[in-house]
Amino acid sequence: MMKGLSILGMIIDIGGNWMAKRPVFIASNSPPYYKTEIVEFEYFSGFSEAQKQRSISSLHRAFLARNPSAKVLEISSKSTEPLGVALSAFNLKIITHSMKEYSVESVFQSCKAFRNGGPYSDIIHLPPKEAKRDERLKTSGELTSFIYKGKQFPITPKTYFYNWLYINTLFTYKEKCEEIAKYDSFTDISFNPEKSINCQAIAAAVYVSLLKNKLITKQILDSAVFLETVYGNAENDTLFSPEQMQFTDVSIE
Repeated sequence: MMKGLSILGMIIDIGGNWMAKRPVFIASNSPPYYKTEIVEFEYFSGFSEAQKQRSISSLHRAFLARNPSAKVLEISSKSTEPLGVALSAFNLKIITHSMKEYSVESVFQSCKAFRNGGPYSDIIHLPPKEAKRDERLKTSGELTSFIYKGKQFPITPKTYFYNWLYINTLFTYKEKCEEIAKYDSFTDISFNPEKSINCQAIAAAVYVSLLKNKLITKQILDSAVFLETVYGNAENDTLFSPEQMQFTDVSIE
């Protein structure tokens, strides 16, 4: 009996099948207003949009097999649904009073303050992919806070500022808010919890949870109210236990 190889979070059997695990974030009725389910599915390697979408469809089929009544939406630029593409942090835009538009991703990256520099406000003008990869974000030392419109946000809870920024932006799009309410589960095929903390699919799940619990008001968009309502305390800022993301080898005859 031979065992498959576990490489970068994927299980590969000698027959050439690729398996992977990804989280699905599900709307919840209590803080932190989302639940996480880890789903194993057939993964299609490659960086093309077609391959990404095959993997998304495979992930959703595996999730729906266990949760047949769920309504699941991929939130990313590779989503097969126009709404999912529009809600990507790369595409969802913050519109200023002067009618300038900036992606949530570029704004988020431009707000990072580090021990040895930042925030680098010019990043806001970069395309989101370039903003995320700006070298200064890697060479300025430890992240210490976020600064947005002159206000300082703490780095804990870890998902607080990102979720608040995303949800505040989404709230300005009435039609998208109505459309997303039709779903209760969300994925982001590129999200790797071993490398990243913040995730647009988590933010989407939190928004829908707050909406369905009648907590989406102008008051909750205030950063302090949002923090108290969604997190209560930092102990609620947990994605999932490390054990859930461990990948065991599979046996092959």
